[in-house]
Amino acid sequence: MKTISIIGCGWLGLPLGAYLSEKNYLVKGSTTTPEKLSKLQQNGIEPFILKLNPEPEGAQLDKLLDSEILIINIPPRISKQKTDAHVEQVAHLLKAVRMSAVKKIIYISSTSVYPELNREVVEADVQTPGESASPTMVKAENLLKDFIPGVTILRAAGLMGYDRIPAKYFAGWKGLTTGGIPVNYIHRDDIIRIIETIIEQDIWGETFNVVSPEHPVRREVYLRNCEEFGFDVPEFSEPATPQPFKVINPDKWLERSGYRFLFKNPLDFFYQLPDTTEPDTVI
Repeated sequence: MKTISIIGCGWLGLPLGAYLSEKNYLVKGSTTTPEKLSKLQQNGIEPFILKLNPEPEGAQLDKLLDSEILIINIPPRISKQKTDAHVEQVAHLLKAVRMSAVKKIIYISSTSVYPELNREVVEADVQTPGESASPTMVKAENLLKDFIPGVTILRAAGLMGYDRIPAKYFAGWKGLTTGGIPVNYIHRDDIIRIIETIIEQDIWGETFNVVSPEHPVRREVYLRNCEEFGFDVPEFSEPATPQPFKVINPDKWLERSGYRFLFKNPLDFFYQLPDTTEPDTVI
């Protein structure tokens, strides 16, 4: 039975840990909030407190890292941190990993590394910080690749599903000029199963774009959401100049893994408004 540790049990990490636990993996997970320890435990995750400031702060770090596989799921809050603070977090974490039992790492990166090139983009389009729209993310990716050959990097598209409903954030807006831009989304259920596939198929030492293969435009997605949930329909207007865009290509992942998406088209994503009568329910 493999042991898996997840650094960052938030919106993605918590249900990921619960899913892997149900699949009979031994799962350990970290949170920065003591109040969430019981929620992790209720979902089959052995809980630990860990903060990266940027040095790891938390008791029993050695026990948390006593696993074969480590999943690093700590999206950088670039707008709220100093430049390259996330790289420092990863570097300090790896000092502890070097002394641990960890042999394989999955790092959740982002398709924000790609600039808007007004075309389809593939993994080879960004390999250095200088090529990237998010140099910090690429520095962290490269730091991991230099640290261990058994790291697989997932450049994840916009994570959606359940209570993350795209139109919710734009309900009633006026003058949206980005309605014609194709979306790059992935449903949470798919990225969880993609991580499971990597572990089960031993797919290591690779970088993959993970994104739903179809890319409707934002207008289509927002209108579908508004119809389903009764949000106020945003008002769209034609931009004065063409809007820059990118279309993320997932072919490398599909060809390597044979994975079949649960949700190929963001127009078909499953969403669910939170039940306010059950605030502790994990969706």
